[in-house]
Amino acid sequence: MTDPVLQTFELSKVYKKSHLWKSKTTIGLKDVNLSIAPGEIFGLLGQNGAGKTTALKLILGLLFPTHGSIHLFDKKMPNRQSIQKTGFVPEVPYFPKYLTVKEILQFYGTLSSVPKEEIHRKTSETLQLVKMTEHQHKKIKECSKGMLQRLSLAQSLIHNPSLLILDEPITGLDPLGLNEMRDLITQLNGQGKTILFSSHILAEVERIAHRVGILVEGKLVKVLEAKDWSHKPGALEEIYVDTVRQHGVTDSL
Repeated sequence: MTDPVLQTFELSKVYKKSHLWKSKTTIGLKDVNLSIAPGEIFGLLGQNGAGKTTALKLILGLLFPTHGSIHLFDKKMPNRQSIQKTGFVPEVPYFPKYLTVKEILQFYGTLSSVPKEEIHRKTSETLQLVKMTEHQHKKIKECSKGMLQRLSLAQSLIHNPSLLILDEPITGLDPLGLNEMRDLITQLNGQGKTILFSSHILAEVERIAHRVGILVEGKLVKVLEAKDWSHKPGALEEIYVDTVRQHGVTDSL
């Protein structure tokens, strides 16, 4: 049996804030046990504040758990070698507006330890993969939302990671952008990459995910396989809404 790419054990995160001698604690994540297999597309679902971004940041080592542990590529985190095999696309990418698309990608290639003699080739290949070659000399301030999303995906790919972690990669995209991002994700998965992503757009999730996990108030309450929703369009949304309501959540506003 192949070892999981990612495993979490009782993963928990509690946020504490202090103000005027008073302290407040908020549960970001509680006792999450998750296992993701090589070559899998796994979608993480949940309302705003359910813990999706917290989970992704903990896995990446951008936050430290209050309790529990994470194993990435069979190594306990934090581990530099495991992180080097991982690419990350944040929900809201930020790039300096005065640089060009190509300059951004070369910069991230250097940060990701791509050998200097390979930077030019890897930059060209990655731009071609995300269909940004014709825009490579555009400054960031001239790029559309869709271009920035593709560039964000490109920076996560330039070092050829085995695992991609995507935080809301399709939020705010128009129908054409959605289609292109969906095709890119499935293409990358077809090349053997494991993909963990979060999303609010359930119709897109059910089209590309092999499995999904539903987070409610920091708890992983259900894990589903594609066979659980593939019998009819919209089934994943029905299961998701029922699951959230069963756990006492009725309003997301």
